[in-house]
Amino acid sequence: MAMTTAAAAAAATTTLEDLPADVLACALRRLDGRSLAAASCATAGLRALAADPDTWRALCLARWSSLLQLQARLGLLLDSQRLFADAFPFPSLLADNLAGAEAPGDALQRRLPAELVSAVDVYHRGAALLSRAVETPASSSWFLSSPFRVDAVECGRSPAAPAGGARGVPPAELELSWVVVDPRAGRAVNVSSRRPVAVDRHWYTGEALVRYAVVLGGCKLEATVTCAEDAGSIREISLAAEDADGAALSGEGALRLLAAAMAGPRKGGEDQEEAAKRGYEEFVRSKRGRKESKARKEVLVDLCCSAVSAVAVLSFIAAVVLR
Repeated sequence: MAMTTAAAAAAATTTLEDLPADVLACALRRLDGRSLAAASCATAGLRALAADPDTWRALCLARWSSLLQLQARLGLLLDSQRLFADAFPFPSLLADNLAGAEAPGDALQRRLPAELVSAVDVYHRGAALLSRAVETPASSSWFLSSPFRVDAVECGRSPAAPAGGARGVPPAELELSWVVVDPRAGRAVNVSSRRPVAVDRHWYTGEALVRYAVVLGGCKLEATVTCAEDAGSIREISLAAEDADGAALSGEGALRLLAAAMAGPRKGGEDQEEAAKRGYEEFVRSKRGRKESKARKEVLVDLCCSAVSAVAVLSFIAAVVLR
């Protein structure tokens, strides 16, 4: 009985950290990113094991296959744990947070990314269909003054990976991850809602336009996947930005928005995709309301101008007749 009691007491004092370090490390490598981050908060020992760079690098490459095309370059510039913390949760940027990024000046210009690296992945039910890495120089005057647009797959060109896996897949079931990386600052942000916020049809070609968007600082970053109607294959993937009035942001404006989002807070939770969709719908309603208000003001101005013109003409005619 005494031995049984002693064995029970020993078992009761045994903890997870009593396992060999290599066994614990193997177990941690089987966790997903959120579970690994949660485990690292439990004890100092688990934190040290969970901070293994190889574990986080494997997690990033497993989630974003497009990073394999950039591994040799970004592996020297980015911390994998920081990359996952930046790119997995959605950014949370209010218009007030963007106010400081609106002031012009040489200091701000130096803080803007000189180059953007986009890691784009298309999934269907967790299986990767297409991965593409795009490097975009962002320091030229042409880029800064032109409407912001990045093409991951250009219409008429074959993608880096065959898109045939998307054949027969309903466009609404496609998932998209678009991670934008600033190599110089070592920061990243995911500008896609992962799940579609809207699926439209092109008015002329009939192609499906699958839209993924996040609203940041009162502006919208929208990635669009164009799928051919007949074959169901991916024809084009692009990223653009709009302000609250629906006008395209310039390259400089988009860089300011991205830089503020990379440095800003993140929001987690299980309903991130639903929150992104609600934000998109609210942005669309707000934009429609602003357009209607602007149209009413223009009609009112036209009526006032017509009334003034009519009064002027009548006054001239009266002056001629009564002379």
